[in-house]
Amino acid sequence: MLEKILRSLEHMIPSSVYNFFRPAYHFTLSFLGALVYRFPGKKIKVVAVTGTKGKSSTTELVNAFLEEAGYKTALSNTIRFKVGDNAWENLYKMSMPGRFAMQRFLRKAVDSKCTYAVLEMTSQGSITHRHKFIPLDALIFTNLSPEHIEAHGSYESYKDAKLALARALSKSKKRPRILIVNADDAEAKDFLANDADEKRTYSIKDTEPYTIKKEGIDFTLDNTRISSHLSGAFNLYNILGAITYVKTQGVSTPAIRRALENFTGIPGRLQKIEAGQDFNVIVDYAHTADSLEKVYQVYQTSRMVCVLGNTGGGRDTWKRKVMAEVADRYCDEIILANEDPYDEDPMKILNEMKSALPEDRGEIILDRREAIKKAISLAETGDTVIITGKGTDPYIMGAKGSKVPWSDARVAKEELEKILKKNN
Repeated sequence: MLEKILRSLEHMIPSSVYNFFRPAYHFTLSFLGALVYRFPGKKIKVVAVTGTKGKSSTTELVNAFLEEAGYKTALSNTIRFKVGDNAWENLYKMSMPGRFAMQRFLRKAVDSKCTYAVLEMTSQGSITHRHKFIPLDALIFTNLSPEHIEAHGSYESYKDAKLALARALSKSKKRPRILIVNADDAEAKDFLANDADEKRTYSIKDTEPYTIKKEGIDFTLDNTRISSHLSGAFNLYNILGAITYVKTQGVSTPAIRRALENFTGIPGRLQKIEAGQDFNVIVDYAHTADSLEKVYQVYQTSRMVCVLGNTGGGRDTWKRKVMAEVADRYCDEIILANEDPYDEDPMKILNEMKSALPEDRGEIILDRREAIKKAISLAETGDTVIITGKGTDPYIMGAKGSKVPWSDARVAKEELEKILKKNN
């Protein structure tokens, strides 16, 4: 009730006044959320994961390793929430929900006697103080690249929002405070400059010799050969970040190996859609140029039919042409489709992307279902259809806050089955 009252008041305050008091307002909300739910973060081990890419995947891997080691866990990320054996979809359209929601989640975890809460933490969550009054035991930093620049004002402001989470770890009264950093990232030094009781880094060199295939990854850990169903160098980094942390918690290499062998994939992250076809259909969240390229590289030895748009109308407009250029380098067929236009004209977004392509490249099909249908119809034996931008996002966001229930995986499966039935 208190949360609803505060939210209604927020819309009644003039924007100029609201913007001035915004930091104090968000801080107060965080404090009230923690107070209402009796500061649950103090009573559970909190592991935060931040970075530009790989946050959800890394949280899922940390959770899997800890569960295999016998711990009861809670999990919060872009994809889902989980407390013990109970899991439910994240329908907030936010990777890191608001203050009351986070504190309520942590209270459930504590009341369910979970040992660990593994949380995806974002830059937007940082600047709106959603991490406040959640004392951290550990922080895992995955990587940093330009993202949400228009929302933050600059790359440096975006970076500082991420570093604020490292500073929060430094200020945590919990012990020991553990900081895990990707040593191969250009920003590693700034994260490592923050105080912690234990600092560990990881590098892809740690897994040599390793092999990355379409079907998975083979790598070496503690002189043990380990196989994963996940694919792509970026997933090897996600695995490494998770392993580096759980090793500090005493999780054994055999337990890690068992967990990875049983870990078949993450919804919306290189998710394979199967209906008995003789070509690949892949759904992935990739919504930055860098992540898009990494997805394409996994399947670059096959003919690729690509469906993409530009997630988030009204933001990061600079990356539209860049993402189209990435698709031009890798994809044999390019279909530009609607994603989340919000209050911007979706055709304007797609035409901006189309302008970066050669004149004879790229087809605009605004309706996302029709675009997916067309892509699947173009696929031949051995091809790969790659549908990016939405992943597990449950809605297509339109003008004035409108939202249409959506699932790339479900729609791809439905259209795939229709085409296979028609052809048989």
